[in-house]
Amino acid sequence: MAVYKAPLKDINFVLNEVLDVSTLAKLPGYQDATPDTIQAILEEAAKLCENVLFPLNRSGDEEGCTYENGVVRTPKGFKHAYDMFREGGWTAVTCDPEYGGQGLPATVGFALQEMFTASNQAFAMYPGLSHGAYEALSRHGSDALKKAYLPKLVDGSWTGTMCLTEPHCGTDLGMLRTKAEPQADGSYSITGTKIFISAGEHDLAENILHLVLARLPDAPGGTKGISLFLVPKFLPKADGSVGERNGIRCGAIEHKMGIKANATCVMNLDGAKGWLVGELNRGMPAMFVMMNAARLGVGMQGLGIAETSYQSALAYARDRLQGRSLTGPKNAAGPADPIIVHPDVRRMLMIQKSFTEAARALSLWVGMLIDEAHSHPDADKRAAAEDLVQMLTPIIKAYFTDMGSECANLAVQTYGGHGYIRENGVEQLVRDARITQLYEGTNGIQALDLVGRKLPMKGGQAAQRLLGEMSAFIAANKTNDRMKEFVEPLEKALGRVQDAALFLMQNAMKNPDEAGAAATDLLRLMALTAMAFMWNRIVAAAYKGLAAGNDNAFYEAKLATARFYLARVLPQTTSLNHQIKAGAATVMALPAEAF
Repeated sequence: MAVYKAPLKDINFVLNEVLDVSTLAKLPGYQDATPDTIQAILEEAAKLCENVLFPLNRSGDEEGCTYENGVVRTPKGFKHAYDMFREGGWTAVTCDPEYGGQGLPATVGFALQEMFTASNQAFAMYPGLSHGAYEALSRHGSDALKKAYLPKLVDGSWTGTMCLTEPHCGTDLGMLRTKAEPQADGSYSITGTKIFISAGEHDLAENILHLVLARLPDAPGGTKGISLFLVPKFLPKADGSVGERNGIRCGAIEHKMGIKANATCVMNLDGAKGWLVGELNRGMPAMFVMMNAARLGVGMQGLGIAETSYQSALAYARDRLQGRSLTGPKNAAGPADPIIVHPDVRRMLMIQKSFTEAARALSLWVGMLIDEAHSHPDADKRAAAEDLVQMLTPIIKAYFTDMGSECANLAVQTYGGHGYIRENGVEQLVRDARITQLYEGTNGIQALDLVGRKLPMKGGQAAQRLLGEMSAFIAANKTNDRMKEFVEPLEKALGRVQDAALFLMQNAMKNPDEAGAAATDLLRLMALTAMAFMWNRIVAAAYKGLAAGNDNAFYEAKLATARFYLARVLPQTTSLNHQIKAGAATVMALPAEAF
């Protein structure tokens, strides 16, 4: 069976020894976010994940959501779990105290997201989407909207969605047709159809707040004419309680490959009453607040799935007896050895282990950067942190979800034929993981965003900040004899990133297809290098732990895993650089009709 136990020891190692989370308490507004407080929060979350959410993961997949006459019901146990989640304050952890939140740093939120999605991805999407709606509304909503709606999102009694996609347009939102017509009372009447709306209808909360993209009749064409509107399922009364039903209803739910316990809805708007969020014809910048938060959240889903996949594969590899070790029996008293003795099984486990541990460090670093960008008193440091977050967002979304899917497949492979059988639980991870590479912008779109928007951003300044972080670490550690074996591969990989970027600078302006053909390879090249950077930071922390004489086996395992990553995974950067520099010609040469 699939297993999951919150990796608290490793999370705390990253927070306290690799990143020094104690620095967060020095930022304005985060004085209470001490390492002890953070650890206590994570320990409570672990209990919820292990005892409540994870046991519902397989049963939720088996039962799925049901739809009847516009009503959607979540699987058995989900409503009770959501009530526990809300009553425990988990919807409010990183929200503004002005609206009832706990005001804790985003870093804490990232650690919680990993655990929530690892234990039950479909469940975690309900409060996750609500938090994205909270972020968009808190930044772009009017004071009246914030006062009326944010406390309900924060306490979890109302949930949120994002309504972008339409039957004829997904990525190309400039084609959307949903109409918004101004009304005399200052509201808008909104009509249209949205599809693929996660958590668009359910029975967990008393109201659902939809953030809907629509276009006024006289708006400019394309994305420049899109506005954002808040459309509640039930219109609030003056006292804040739910009132009459609004003109937005679920027309159907999708029958999906995975995340079956999360309702993916067709939402029909027929003169639904909505209120403008932000400025007219400026809906995309407001919605991107939610989308960027969602992209990082989906990246955390990839990490969460990878962690559960690894733990499940490891447990099975330790127990399953099959064959004998190539170097002689290791379980002489038994009929066969556990399969963990076999090199190819270890290869699969090490790929998963070396990904999850570095990915955890990278994601928590991004959490700390978000906190710096939000709260650091120095404007230059806020700007620098924001640049790094912008650069790393498409990398985390795309690479983490690609690897989440790969790790889930490796778990099935480790189980062998038993992995293909539904009752053993790991085939669900494959199905659940697959959507993460698609929603919130496919991974190909993330790669185009990296190449087309992020690399040229601020004249390349943001990219230089990221590469500069790595270069500075290399310069500071390359003469350290203990660090040399780890720093040298990082330095070579960084050189490949710079070489590939130079190639694109020289060729993409002449032929834009060069950027398109190289985008996915470049994102993976940069991701692998960023992971090598995190492994170097992990190694530096591990050596300090060894010097202190504490838990030597834990720190030695970090060094061994880092060596595997640098020797067996990072060399992919060489072939990726060659692929990028091969150019677009072979990709684009075949006429469309010849396929």
